[in-house]
Formats: sequence, structure tokens, C-alpha cells
Amino acid sequence: MAVRSALVWAAALTWALVACGGSANQPPGAAPVVDVTIAKGQVTPTNATLLARVHQQITIRVTSDTADELHVHSTPDHKFQVAAAPNQTFQFSVDVPGNVEVELHHLDRTIATIQVQP
Repeated sequence: MAVRSALVWAAALTWALVACGGSANQPPGAAPVVDVTIAKGQVTPTNATLLARVHQQITIRVTSDTADELHVHSTPDHKFQVAAAPNQTFQFSVDVPGNVEVELHHLDRTIATIQVQP
């Protein structure tokens, strides 16, 4: 019975990790923070999945070797100018629950989808 329980637990953990598709390590209930690196046309992370609550502060920290525009498809909508510079911090909150995509426009990459809950 213990072996079966361990196998079920391991399968559930594996599924959870795969389903997140590269999510940031976010403690439950913690305000989301995404560390983004843009270097030589490559973006890390891409397609991360995060959880947030309505009106919760969300932070995106960017180090980039090129200028771009960070666009948050939410209500309200947010746009941030990314400079070719290290240690840039952008903060915002979302007023309406749902899935919110965070994208870089010039590089055409989705950094993260934030699942905003009431």
C-alpha cells in the first residue's frame, strides 16, 4: 500500500510540474515575481505559468541587452518600455480575474501567463 501511495504521489507531482510548463517557483499565496533575461535574441523564461489574485502586486524584473516593450494583456492594460540595461523592475496589478499574457512585442515572445483569481 505504501508503494502504491508513493507512486500515486510521484505521478501527481510529475503531472503538476509538467502542467506548469516552466513556471516560476512561487510559494503558495506569495506575490508573483518573474525574473526575465533577454540576451542575444533569447528570452528566459518563456510560457511560464503563475498564479495571482485580483489587485495583488505582480513584479517583473528584467535584464536585457536590447530595447523592447513589455505588454500585459489585462484589465487594466499595462505597457512598459524595456531598456538595454540590467535590473529593471516593473510592477502592476490586475483588476479582472482570468488568464493574463505577458509578452515582449519586438521579440514576439510570451514570457508568462498569469492565472488571476478573484
